[in-house]
Amino acid sequence: MRLPKIGDVDVRWSRELPSEPSSVTVIKDASGRYFASFVVVLDDEPMPELDTDVGLDLGLATFVVLSNGKVVDSPKFFRRAERRLRKAQQNLSRKQKGSKNRAKARITVARAHAKIRDARLDFAHKRSMAIIRENQAVYVEDLCVKGLARTRLAKSVHDAGWSMFTRLLEEKATRYGRHFSRVDRWFPSSQLCSVCGRIDGLKPLSVRWWTCPCGAEHDRDLNAARNILAAGRAERLNACGAQVRPERVPAQRGEAGTHRERQSALVGIPGL
Repeated sequence: MRLPKIGDVDVRWSRELPSEPSSVTVIKDASGRYFASFVVVLDDEPMPELDTDVGLDLGLATFVVLSNGKVVDSPKFFRRAERRLRKAQQNLSRKQKGSKNRAKARITVARAHAKIRDARLDFAHKRSMAIIRENQAVYVEDLCVKGLARTRLAKSVHDAGWSMFTRLLEEKATRYGRHFSRVDRWFPSSQLCSVCGRIDGLKPLSVRWWTCPCGAEHDRDLNAARNILAAGRAERLNACGAQVRPERVPAQRGEAGTHRERQSALVGIPGL
């Protein structure tokens, strides 16, 4: 790669450029690594259409549970590297400010963080690509990550990388001709029975299995994923032109009727 005022620079290409670049920006991160960022035109690559939809329930103990029963364990990259990172930070705190040894220790800490981030990003890319490749529509819950990051679960929430994962899902769905949508965060996916539709009330996180009065036994995460799938499908049908608001039946001439009678004269929504 040839840069102005610098000349030819050796580059370790991670992939081939999809088109001729219009510009390039050289970036240096905190760990001292240099990256070349190219601006290119990226065309959509629609995949063959499928007849499978999936709902995703994101969690901490398990990274994601799919409505078809598949479970992806949480890799916990930060938790696994926490001991090594703690030692590097302790070594940094013992160095004198402004010294060369402190600068070296700071780069060591930055490299440890960069390694964790790279592993998390690689995991998110591979998992999101597999889900997009196998399903025509993907539905996830619109989690408030910023709010959860203020709780006692903050470290685990940041380690999970939900925002990165859902962002990659949305980007890949747009590029490969898939449908992606988010279900309202106030939707009671963990309280609703996916068999009979009964809302069984709030449950603490320690409750992983529960039995509905209808007799159905539910795994908490799998049941939530199935409910997210049903809610996403219903919203997608409405977006495709299904009737959302019931229409009033026009009153006959000469029949005013009471307010209660007029309120009851509504057309029901088919399927609800």
